[in-house]
Amino acid sequence: MSKPKSPRKVGDKEALAVATMVRGSPRKLNLVAGLIRGRKVEDALNILKFSPKAMSEDVYKVLASAVANAENNHNLDVDALVVSEASVGKSITMKRFATRARGRSTRIEKPFSRIRVVVREQEEA
Repeated sequence: MSKPKSPRKVGDKEALAVATMVRGSPRKLNLVAGLIRGRKVEDALNILKFSPKAMSEDVYKVLASAVANAENNHNLDVDALVVSEASVGKSITMKRFATRARGRSTRIEKPFSRIRVVVREQEEA
């Protein structure tokens, strides 16, 4: 008596990878995710590898994981993959306090983000 198998969250020719606790604000992360939306996977990996943005390293890892999922779990052709979706959302925010002058304190917020990357196999046109 086990649970019924959950349906796939993406289509038949698609693969998905999610990072749920990326240290950084969603606003900065979305700038990097915008660089790869709609591009071929090979181009997207090169863009992320040589991007000066610090968040590009985390997006690179998630994209590489999505490609590995496509190849190993869904038997998709790696050379024909395209980034169909790269979305960013808010996760938790850690609250910390820093002491200031005259006995006061200030709140420091340390945001975390979620990245969801979906790659799709595209037929040669």
